[in-house]
Amino acid sequence: MAKPIVAITMGDPASIGPEISLKAFQNAELFEKCRPLVVGDANVLEKVMTVLPDRRMPLNIIHDVSEAQFKFGAMDVLDMGLVDIDQLKFGEVSAMAGNAAYQYVRKVIDLAMDKKVDATVTNALNKEAMNLAGHHFAGHTEIYAHFTNTASYTMMLAHKNVRVVHVSTHVALRDACDLVKEPRVEEVIRIADSACKRLGIAHPKVGVAGLNPHASENGLFGNEEANEIIPAINAAKADGIDVEGPVPPDTIFPKAIGGWYDIVVAMYHDQGHIPLKVLGFQYDEAKHKWGAVAGVNVTLGLPIIRASVDHGTAFDQSLKGTANEISLEDAIDYAVKLANNK
Repeated sequence: MAKPIVAITMGDPASIGPEISLKAFQNAELFEKCRPLVVGDANVLEKVMTVLPDRRMPLNIIHDVSEAQFKFGAMDVLDMGLVDIDQLKFGEVSAMAGNAAYQYVRKVIDLAMDKKVDATVTNALNKEAMNLAGHHFAGHTEIYAHFTNTASYTMMLAHKNVRVVHVSTHVALRDACDLVKEPRVEEVIRIADSACKRLGIAHPKVGVAGLNPHASENGLFGNEEANEIIPAINAAKADGIDVEGPVPPDTIFPKAIGGWYDIVVAMYHDQGHIPLKVLGFQYDEAKHKWGAVAGVNVTLGLPIIRASVDHGTAFDQSLKGTANEISLEDAIDYAVKLANNK
C-alpha cells in the first residue's frame, strides 16, 4: 500500500508553526509512514531556520503536488507567496499573517477534496488575526465544515489512549447548555463509535458525560440528562453501540485514563478540553517554560481527513528556537492512521 500523501499547513506565519514543521521534518520516521509536504511560505521557513542552525534543510519549492520529491533531508513546500517577510513581525497578531494562515487551510482542503492528497494536518492559526483579515470563522473546524459542505461533524481531542468528542465547541457556555439535545447527542455518539473503528478499535466502548454536576443526581440539579442525554444513549444502544452514561463529568475522565472507555462524549468545549490539556501540556516551573505540549485535534464527520496540533500559536515562543513539535508529530500519526483505514 502506497504511503499516504499528507499536506501540512504552516499555520500562522508569526507563530511557532513554521518552527515545529521544520523540526518534524528532521525525523526520518515521518517519511517512513507518509509522504509529507508543507503548504505555506518558503521565505518564512528560511527566516525561521536562522534561529535553528542545527536544523537547516533545503526547501524544494513546488506549486503542485506532482512536483514533490518526498525525500528525507529536505522539505517539499507548496509556496503560496502570501507573506512580505520584511513586514512580518513574529509573535504579533496581523491581518497579513491571518490571511496567509487562512489561505493555507483553504489550499489543503482543496487538495484533499480534489484527491491530490490523502490527509491534511493543520498547525495553529490565530482567530483574531484571521478575522482582522476579513475571514469570519470561529476556527479550523468551522472552515473545514463550510468548505466541505458538512453539516454533521464534531471535534475529537486525543492524547495517547484518551479520546474525547464534543456535542458543541466554539459557542458561549450559556448557548452550549441549550445545544444538549437528543438528536445531537445521539449523532455524536455514533460519530465517536465510527471514529474508533476507523482507528482500528474493533469494539469501542463509548462513555457519555453528563452536563450537570453528578449527572444531575436523578433530577436534583437539572433535567438535561433525563430529557436529552439518556434517550440518545438508549437509541445508540438499540443499534448495538456499546455506550454507557450519563457519567458524572468529574468521574468519567479518570475512568477513561484508566482504560474504562475508548472515547468520551463531552457536552461542551471546556468539559472535554481541560482534562485532555491537563494530560498533554506540561509546564516546567523550575525552568519557567513549557516542556511537552502534546495532543491531537481531529475533525470527525468530514469527507476528508483533518488532524491538528492541540495548542495555539504560542506567539511568546515565536522565532526563539524552543518550540516543541510533539503535538504536530502526534497529529500526523493520527492522520496517517485514518488515511490507512479509509
